[in-house]
Amino acid sequence: MATLVHELVWPDRVVVGTVGSPGSRSFYLQARSGRRLVSVALEKEQSALLAEKIDEILDHLMTTDGNPFSVPSSTPIELVDNEPLEQPVEQQFRTGTMSLGWDPSTVQLVIEMFPIVEADADDRDPFDDADEERDDTVEPSEMVVVKIPVGTARAFAKRTREVVGAGRPLCPFCATPIDPEGHTCVLPDGF
Repeated sequence: MATLVHELVWPDRVVVGTVGSPGSRSFYLQARSGRRLVSVALEKEQSALLAEKIDEILDHLMTTDGNPFSVPSSTPIELVDNEPLEQPVEQQFRTGTMSLGWDPSTVQLVIEMFPIVEADADDRDPFDDADEERDDTVEPSEMVVVKIPVGTARAFAKRTREVVGAGRPLCPFCATPIDPEGHTCVLPDGF
């Protein structure tokens, strides 16, 4: 079966946002092109790592002789997007694997997201050695590809870092999140 590709090139909007209150937030990458809206669920850690890697790629490209791709060092003010996710948030899938790349022909960062795919372990015979050598690569049924220019990528990374950092405050003593109901520290020395 062929993989269904949801491709958004030069989207009108691409952001990471959340649904829910700190401590029980669900993270989504949402991209819109015209009337087409795609929302993909992802983990907080995936969001943070995506922002970090985007900035690393942009910083590297910026150091190229003469900055031929016009990569901005900070977020262009006209690209700041602090609006909430568009409602209703209808999850396309939950992200498993993601890849991040650079397309020099269009001067865009390319984000690819694939759903979590679980191999069907019920079909395995535990006593068949041939089953262990079998390739368990499962073709995903769908994927999302978002291609964004460098300024939008810089704005996306900044917003994503802000969204990730807007969760529960960290305890200054044990560095674990403080719940709204309260917090009990367990310090390294056991007190």
